[in-house]
Amino acid sequence: MDMKKLLLIGLMTFAAPVAAEEETQGKSLMQQGVEMFLRGLTDEMEPALEDLKALTEEMGPQMLEFFSQMGPAFGELLENIEDWSAYEAPEVLPNGDIIIRRKPDAPVKENEDGTIDL
Repeated sequence: MDMKKLLLIGLMTFAAPVAAEEETQGKSLMQQGVEMFLRGLTDEMEPALEDLKALTEEMGPQMLEFFSQMGPAFGELLENIEDWSAYEAPEVLPNGDIIIRRKPDAPVKENEDGTIDL
């Protein structure tokens, strides 16, 4: 069950019976119920968040290095390709090269002087 559905069910469960309740110790029963629900949800998610934090700390420097090296090349590629729908998904060759093929039925754009950029 996804998180939004779980949160909605939890809120509906706590909201319906206590909507008209008086406040108790400064907080309504509805507020107390929602706080308990959210605290339980946080406790359940905490291990996954810790794992994500550890992964981020481990891979962060590697990702920064990758983007610093590849960023300019990606920027140049984005400037040169106007219509991404004219290309197939990238393909990784056995030697590690990555190629992006133009779809066979994609229109060929000619330059002003009648030449075609390959």
